[in-house]
Amino acid sequence: MGKKSRIPIKTPQEIDRMRAAGALASEVLQTTAKFIEAGKSTLEVDQFAMEKIAELGAKSAFYKYRDFPGQICISMNEEVVHGIGGDLVIKDGDLVKIDVGIKLQGWIGDNAVTVPVGKINGEQKRLLAATEESLFIAISHARDGARLSDLCGSVEEYINRHGFTVVRDLVGHGVGRQLHEEPQVPNYRPPGKSPVLKAGMILAIEPMVNAGVGSVDWLDDGWTVVTSDRRPSSHFEHTVLITKGDPEILTWRPRTALPAQLGIPPLK
Repeated sequence: MGKKSRIPIKTPQEIDRMRAAGALASEVLQTTAKFIEAGKSTLEVDQFAMEKIAELGAKSAFYKYRDFPGQICISMNEEVVHGIGGDLVIKDGDLVKIDVGIKLQGWIGDNAVTVPVGKINGEQKRLLAATEESLFIAISHARDGARLSDLCGSVEEYINRHGFTVVRDLVGHGVGRQLHEEPQVPNYRPPGKSPVLKAGMILAIEPMVNAGVGSVDWLDDGWTVVTSDRRPSSHFEHTVLITKGDPEILTWRPRTALPAQLGIPPLK
């Protein structure tokens, strides 16, 4: 963060394209989340998302990106991100993280949600609620003239108060024509001088939060990231536009009820 980097600022026409891509990515994510249930394999979920993306006239932004083999990322329980759909069967009590990235007319929408399957325990509920709330706290800092470091630091500060930890080896990012653009958006306050946010910047903000330690391992497939202690992890993501006023969530979807159920008042 200390070095200078060129953060793209989108034109009004480009922002309109990103709005369309974000809305479509959100539609695929929400529809796929509703498809998830005990007894289905993660490959079935991946194929369902693929069919939905094609039906809407878009392409997966993840498939074949650096040779990634899935249409979306499907990560289970202790898997943090970048899980690949396969033979694993979803069961009651699982936490299923789905990360959907689509490309529409050359522009990318990127979003993620953690789906609880059936009855989950108290720790899982608190983990999901805190992670989702930390995303909206970060979004509240996504304002013209604000420091990126304040946005990033707000995630870890909130998460630590709830007894959980953020993953430091993986970060959010700018997004536009490319899946990963400047700047990096970690979920902790980075050292050094931080960029000032400006209207027209678009960020993929994505808290990745673990119930136990924040350290992670990579599985032999070269993609799937798991918690080092194999305790559960949670992931929520939105694509967010910096404006002259309030931040605009380009991948808007209704919030889950978990924060309110656990006495965490949601941000307006």
